[in-house]
Amino acid sequence: MKNERILLIIPAYNESEGILGVIKKVDAYCEKSDYVIDYLVINDGSTDNEEELLLSHQIKHVELVQNLGIGGAVQTGYLYAKRHGYDIAVQFDGDGQHDIESLPHLIDPIMRGEADFTVGSRFVQDSISDFKSTGARQLGIKILSRLIQWTSKIKIKDVTSGYRAGDRKVIEQFSERYPSKYPEPESYMHLFAKNIRVQEVGVRMFERTTGESSINLRKAVGYMIDVSLSILITALLKKED
Repeated sequence: MKNERILLIIPAYNESEGILGVIKKVDAYCEKSDYVIDYLVINDGSTDNEEELLLSHQIKHVELVQNLGIGGAVQTGYLYAKRHGYDIAVQFDGDGQHDIESLPHLIDPIMRGEADFTVGSRFVQDSISDFKSTGARQLGIKILSRLIQWTSKIKIKDVTSGYRAGDRKVIEQFSERYPSKYPEPESYMHLFAKNIRVQEVGVRMFERTTGESSINLRKAVGYMIDVSLSILITALLKKED
């Protein structure tokens, strides 16, 4: 099963401070890994010198002519994975928060045929992550987790985690349709509706050291209201289908 072709989808927006360090760690891991791993950086219309860095260091990437947001950037990666016949696609942030050494934990359930889609989590028992996010964000994550559980009867603890992996069925589904505004929590409703087997696994994550998060304290309340409504609407539409 280790001959499965794996693609790391690395969305990056204005990550010039840290993207080279992320790629250096990924390259070092790929060299020692038994897995067949490629990666693709999605430069999401960055306004800093990220594109120049990617070009000068000959890093494989796609440059989006304008900022599409995390949903559009990740879907671009899924489209690439589909067109090039990858078996597993892994979402891996370009800001340094995801631990590449946790990759085997993330993809092993898919390799063993136990899951179609996996979520790297800081909050399950086998997670070795010291970084759990701020107290306010953890409260928001718990609220969204309860909302998804209420609408789907399935519990995902780390619903905003962007460290995720999917098999060919998921690649096919997400290349055709992927939520644009709140992709992580909202996408679960689409997966559950298609009977995709989702498994949450423990991984290590790090605190962001460069760049700026797309969700700050000022936006947090609006984000929670919007994403909650989005989940509820998606759940209602799926029931009508």
